[in-house]
Amino acid sequence: MTETLTLLGLESSCDDTAAAVVRHVPGGAAEILSSIVVGQTDLHADYGGVVPEIAARAHTEKLDHCIEAALQAADIGLSDLDAIAVTAGPGLIGGVLAGVMCAKGLAAGTGLPLIGVNHLAGHALTPRLTDNLAFPYLMLLVSGGHCQFLIAEGPDCFRRLGGTIDDAPGEAFDKTAKLLGLPQPGGPAVEAEAQGGDPGRFSFPRPLLDRAGCDMSFSGLKTALLRERDRLMTEGRGLHARDRADLCAGFEAAVADVLSQKSVRALEAYLATEPDNPAFAVAGGVAANLAIRSALETVSTEAGASFVAPPLALCTDNAAMIAWAGIERYRLDLFDDMSLSARPRWPLDRTSPALLGSGKKGAKA
Repeated sequence: MTETLTLLGLESSCDDTAAAVVRHVPGGAAEILSSIVVGQTDLHADYGGVVPEIAARAHTEKLDHCIEAALQAADIGLSDLDAIAVTAGPGLIGGVLAGVMCAKGLAAGTGLPLIGVNHLAGHALTPRLTDNLAFPYLMLLVSGGHCQFLIAEGPDCFRRLGGTIDDAPGEAFDKTAKLLGLPQPGGPAVEAEAQGGDPGRFSFPRPLLDRAGCDMSFSGLKTALLRERDRLMTEGRGLHARDRADLCAGFEAAVADVLSQKSVRALEAYLATEPDNPAFAVAGGVAANLAIRSALETVSTEAGASFVAPPLALCTDNAAMIAWAGIERYRLDLFDDMSLSARPRWPLDRTSPALLGSGKKGAKA
């Protein structure tokens, strides 16, 4: 297909309600006409994490307002759209369901095509939205709920090289913040504290670096931090500001080291496929951490691959990436109908064994 496409994207997989309009002219760069994101931090602040029921209700209340704001900011109406793309999974099922039902209603009312998008594919395809990156490229998808190395071979074709076997880095950051009495979301809070800390004061482990391959683990790292915190507390002097900053700095450095050294291995496997224009991209909420981003850029440069990281606003959950993934699927004639279902689990690589096991709802990752 060669026509110009304008899509509305909807995202509601966790605790951000988002709508965006993206336009693409074949042969040119994609244009984000609008991107509206309404967070829920205040709603969950008293609970130390995201409460699924509260998140789902907030999505239901905010989706139509986000859509109206996105269309107004883009200066277009529903009749100017070519299709509606929506996150259909994976994620908190209540939020995903709210988005899918809203998109179905819009599609039914307007007659526009409906496109269900894998939230992870939205992140993985963001470098094509921002930098028009050519396939195949190596992608590190690193977020609050996911962490995996993928070779992106096409809009609907991803090959996993490895990933976390337990906590995702973003989840570990959130738990660390909670352990240290820092606000949520934990990633930015821990990063801010780490800037004034000494990363070498505490000896934190670098899990699985002694194991071949690209799999990672972050649960033990979080436990090590908990033990250091308890040791400081039992010494009778409490947890001072310097202790908190040093714990955050040490934790951040350990995560960066694990991701960097595993990236070296992933790059070796990717470069062995002899891509014409080798590139290493990173996306997801943890990619907004500047120390981690800098470490990964160094690894990529040393390996001879170009490094691509989206703008910080497009690393965290947003609907522009969903609209773009919808455009990619539209051009492949990958449409959905009213039978589109919300999915709590939806692996990108559907051929590799599940990293975290599986159950009645399918493979976790």
